[in-house]
Amino acid sequence: MADGRFAPSPTGPLHLGNLRTALLAWLFARRSAGRFLVRMEDLDRGSVRAAHYDGQLADLEAIGLDWDGPVVRQSDRHDHYAEAIAQLQREGLTYRCYCTRREIQEAASAPHGPGPDGAYPGTCRELSTAERAERERRGRPPALRVRSDGIRVAFVDRVCGPHEGVVDDVVVRRNDGTPAYNLAVVVDDVAQGIDEVVRGDDLLSSTPRQLHLATLLRLTPPAYAHVPLVLGPTGARLAKRDGAVTLADRAARGDGAAAVVGWLLASTALVATDAPIDRAALLELATRVDLTALVRTPWRIEPSDLA
Repeated sequence: MADGRFAPSPTGPLHLGNLRTALLAWLFARRSAGRFLVRMEDLDRGSVRAAHYDGQLADLEAIGLDWDGPVVRQSDRHDHYAEAIAQLQREGLTYRCYCTRREIQEAASAPHGPGPDGAYPGTCRELSTAERAERERRGRPPALRVRSDGIRVAFVDRVCGPHEGVVDDVVVRRNDGTPAYNLAVVVDDVAQGIDEVVRGDDLLSSTPRQLHLATLLRLTPPAYAHVPLVLGPTGARLAKRDGAVTLADRAARGDGAAAVVGWLLASTALVATDAPIDRAALLELATRVDLTALVRTPWRIEPSDLA
């Protein structure tokens, strides 16, 4: 058995890419009679909207998914993140960072910069007491970063295969006091007993950071399976501007939820046709699905499919 989860951010309706990933995460868990959990990653209070909690859950139910136990909200778990951060601080693994996002982006794009994926160049790592005091006088609230010393972390992804990445000094607490995503997801996946994380492959590059944090916190991380994204007609990640990308949009076109499920799963090559798949058919599919047949490339939707 492998327990899995789906962890959306309640900042808007789920689009076709989210729904496709949710279906795959559910199938990965249910194929081995594992638990499937739902967690709302709602720490970014500025963009979270209350209506989207219920709307996203309703969409998951509409496409035939069920889950075990109550839905967990990260906003209810601040004490757990604070405890993990305190552990890192006690062990002398953190430092205060006063850099703005713009300064980090400029450093990353400079010649001989720290590399892709927004890697932090370590600007504040060795500040003197006087230099820190000067930044405090300027009124810059610090974020908290973990010293990683450029460690390389390798792992084998169950979809993408072997992967290795250099870990920069990752943020564990933002400068507004909010626990950072990379820390929260590590703490939550272990606390919830997740064995296998199925998520979009846009997060593949973040996995070495999360594995490193798990090591520092002496936690046993889950296995990972990063699945291909859904792309819009331009080749960029699917977005609302592309057209009929939500269940409500599809319903307005006359597509029921079962038709959407069949279409999405056909794009993964896990089923042979795009015939509608209702709840009963989805349950039956979970007993025989061959996940090794999953496509390894992104699915690009044609303009005519979204008009």
